[in-house]
Amino acid sequence: MTGRVILAATDGTDRSRAVLGRAELVAREWGARLALAHVRKPSHARFRLRLACTAPNELADALVRHGGRADDLYMLEGNPSDAIVALATSLGADLVVLGLHRARRVLDTLRMTTMERIALGVACPVLVAQRYPPKPYTRVLGALSFDPISAQGLRLAASFAPKAAFHAIHALPHAPTDTAATRTEVLGKAMAQRKAFLSLPGLPADMPAPEIVPGGVHEVLRYRMDEWHPDLLVIGSRSGRNPARLGNYARDLMRAPPTDILVTTPDLASVAGAQNGSTAPSDGS
Repeated sequence: MTGRVILAATDGTDRSRAVLGRAELVAREWGARLALAHVRKPSHARFRLRLACTAPNELADALVRHGGRADDLYMLEGNPSDAIVALATSLGADLVVLGLHRARRVLDTLRMTTMERIALGVACPVLVAQRYPPKPYTRVLGALSFDPISAQGLRLAASFAPKAAFHAIHALPHAPTDTAATRTEVLGKAMAQRKAFLSLPGLPADMPAPEIVPGGVHEVLRYRMDEWHPDLLVIGSRSGRNPARLGNYARDLMRAPPTDILVTTPDLASVAGAQNGSTAPSDGS
């Protein structure tokens, strides 16, 4: 056993149907302990959401079927994000696996979602699982900023997807007013950063040198997603301008993920040092 802990969180609906299966696959690769959390809702909310599997005995049975132990089921009370963050902290979780976000058109424009609060609150990466039925990952795409935090995400993905093919991209946006000389200079800096990045330890062994692609982050990612069809996308969670915030890029992807997403969540104390010297584009946050 490695001593690792994976915390899967479910709301009992179809949005969470891939969570336990995905957590089980990762746990097998890691030899990790698998825990399952469900935050109880008031009876009227349970009726309104038509939750399919929220009884403790049903959840415990599901956990056991996926390789866990019944006593690693946690039935929580209170605010879902606070409860899950507190449990992840107390367990020393190495990974939190979440299902899909329930879209609320008006509320989502006014406040952060539960998923976003969890991603900001935990001290470990978050895996958003939607592909069902879960299967071992075969194609992993990394959206990089050429820093140690990006390398951390790729290393983690390689640890639970050891047979997957890896590809990485770095978006290089240009302003319409940039001169040819400016663009050449920016490209040169990005190429130097890529060289330094490739010297970091633990990157996937067969991953080709990351592409440097002119264009905005969303534009470049959409193109590569359509072309390569990855089943896992690796991104960073923090804003380039304010590391205490979720980046707009991560927020948009988590709310409407094109595939499963691994969101790296670095220690905030190390973010500033990791970003020093980087000219990687901000996600607009």
